[in-house]
Amino acid sequence: MKPIVVIVGRPNVGKSTLFNRIVGKRISIVEPRPGVTRDRIYADASWLDHTFTLVDTGGIETGSEDEIIQGIRYQANQAIQSADVIIFLVDGREGLTPADEEVAQILRQSKKPVVLACNKIEKRGNMPPEVYEFCYLGLGDPIDISAEQGYRIGDLLDEVVKYFPEVEEAEFEDYTKVAVIGRPNVGKSSIVNAILGEERVIVSSIPGTTRDAIDTPFEKDGKQYVFIDTAGMRRKSRVKESVEYYSVLRSLKAIERSDVVLMVIDATQGVAEQDKKIFGYAHEAGKASIIVVNKWDLIEKDHRTMEIFREKIRNELLFLQYAPIIFVSAKTKKRLIKVLELIDYVMDQYTMRIKTSLLNEVIEDAMVVAEPPTVKGKKLKIYYATQKGIKPPSFILFVNDPQLMHFSYKRYLENQLRETFGLEGTPIRLSTKKRK
Repeated sequence: MKPIVVIVGRPNVGKSTLFNRIVGKRISIVEPRPGVTRDRIYADASWLDHTFTLVDTGGIETGSEDEIIQGIRYQANQAIQSADVIIFLVDGREGLTPADEEVAQILRQSKKPVVLACNKIEKRGNMPPEVYEFCYLGLGDPIDISAEQGYRIGDLLDEVVKYFPEVEEAEFEDYTKVAVIGRPNVGKSSIVNAILGEERVIVSSIPGTTRDAIDTPFEKDGKQYVFIDTAGMRRKSRVKESVEYYSVLRSLKAIERSDVVLMVIDATQGVAEQDKKIFGYAHEAGKASIIVVNKWDLIEKDHRTMEIFREKIRNELLFLQYAPIIFVSAKTKKRLIKVLELIDYVMDQYTMRIKTSLLNEVIEDAMVVAEPPTVKGKKLKIYYATQKGIKPPSFILFVNDPQLMHFSYKRYLENQLRETFGLEGTPIRLSTKKRK
């Protein structure tokens, strides 16, 4: 599991600028006024041989009773609880403020590793005397940086990665790990309970009952599974309780730990915008996926209802064309036994290895049917292909020039692989490499 690194500090010290600098792209909104970043933002980042999840938070204002300020403080506190390492960012030009001291007190109480960074130090080798005031916080020596200019960001990250926990042996290593995700109140816990045959996960009609990811080992017909029931991820505008912010992060962790993701949709509501965001996390993480339409017993049906609903889902979730769709009812337990069969099936696809000779035959046949693209008189040549890994199946195409590989042709090759080998329920990773 990737370590979690959280950036905290009072408002307007440059947290979002630092976040964007480390991630390498503009994700957080950056404006020179307090309170712009109101929701935690997550992104994967890397430094040297380490990958981690970076979390941007709103500024902590400890004295205000304003509702939005309280919400920001709740978010930051919950982010701190989930962090492996905290970057405490302060303004080196302004010097130590009472607000910094109050934030430092919160961080000391958390007992988490803290790296103190003094931002807005643009003149290299000329540290303002105000920086030394921060030594009194008892959080170690400050590192002078400029998030805007990129000054000493590497030194900061060197210090951060020192605190990363050592990788432990994976729990339930031989089990198929299944994360159950979706918006609140779509029936995730009910589905898990119905499959398990007993009430192991609390079920309530109140959205958001499941606060943390709950691991439940399960065995059937000699096959071992771990169901990870997660808190429902709801729209940011509706997340009011601080504990729910923490739940979202736990849900993202659950996706990362999983092999197969059950994406649960409420049949009475259809696909919502939030579904696309939630399921997008799993797709980007390269997880095997099954779309589970729950509460099918509540829908008035005729002979075409299922087909129409399936088509709507495909149109709404274009990036998940590979994911099988199953219609179930946790209440009546209809088709739930088929969910386990689908999990086994997509897991086989997710771990499929293809012989190099067969793989190259398919690629060669595909090039005969549709020639590779030509750009400015230069034609793409694919010399050979090889599989570099599984979970998901990943392939390298050795070519004359990777720049000539158009995304549409790559998609065509992916479709040819699916047509030949199946690979249903799993993303495919196709990368190009220049042949030396």
